[in-house]
Amino acid sequence: MSADLDRLLRARLRPVDDPADLSPWNAAELEDLLPKGQVLRPAAVLIGLVPAADGPHVLLTRRTEDMTHHAGQIAFPGGRREPTDPSWLGTASREAEEEVGVPQTQVNGVGLLAPYATISGFSVTPVVAWLEGKFERRAQDREVAEIFEAPLSWLLDPARRRWERVQWRGRERGYWVIDYQQHRIWGATAAMLVDLAEQLED
Repeated sequence: MSADLDRLLRARLRPVDDPADLSPWNAAELEDLLPKGQVLRPAAVLIGLVPAADGPHVLLTRRTEDMTHHAGQIAFPGGRREPTDPSWLGTASREAEEEVGVPQTQVNGVGLLAPYATISGFSVTPVVAWLEGKFERRAQDREVAEIFEAPLSWLLDPARRRWERVQWRGRERGYWVIDYQQHRIWGATAAMLVDLAEQLED
């Protein structure tokens, strides 16, 4: 674990035990994509930082191709918040254990990013945490096709990301894209990484 990075993250992010269910920062962009009056369902994802010799890596997954939403996309482990989850960290760590085999006892929460709204109807709170110790990566067959890591420094580097535009459902829409090896990281995952990078910038 990088002590300097840990201090910076804890100083810049919301406290990991903050229970507030805030409005997503991108909600206005989805006004014409979601049914009018739809209430977004709470969810959380884990931005898991894995200590490595060349600096922290981020644990990522590639979703299976038969998923109802976001099939084949690069994603953080995570999912819907359940009534029994004690916190956003509880949701993110439970889902990470189910999806990729990270023991919840090895997830050391650091802080929260602002929620992000998805076109699948969720308000997703990203939870940044250190993944401590070794563990066996086990992909949940139904949701996870691949588990891999990417260097945090690569993912947060402004030179590694680009803004793309597409005409979709009646107007031009934009989104971030980050390429890493053969993986194309875009949509919600890329947006959360850009948000994290901006929180850490001076």
